[in-house]
Amino acid sequence: MSKYVHLELNKDIPAPAGYYTPQKEVKLNYNGREVLYLLSHAAIETSCCGIANFINALVSGYIVKWHAEKNKDGLPVSEVEPIKDEKTRDAIRKIIEDTEHVSRIEFW
Repeated sequence: MSKYVHLELNKDIPAPAGYYTPQKEVKLNYNGREVLYLLSHAAIETSCCGIANFINALVSGYIVKWHAEKNKDGLPVSEVEPIKDEKTRDAIRKIIEDTEHVSRIEFW
């Protein structure tokens, strides 16, 4: 199991060479379980290779316990089970590609 900290939506978070903005958390029903993913806007402003803007999806995994606790900053924390199976990842990736306008999909 892993812990997923729910970030404040629509608030810019500094990152190397730019920032990202969590925009939407999605609970995706897949084979009788719920998969959690986060859509974020990323902006690269200072890179040796140029600038970029894109939307990405970070798939945290299957939801085991929703908002199980809060962290020291008061943000909710859920328990998730990472998705390791490549065929399952491919199927989930396809669903996200077909339903969201994303440039990149990553799995925890």
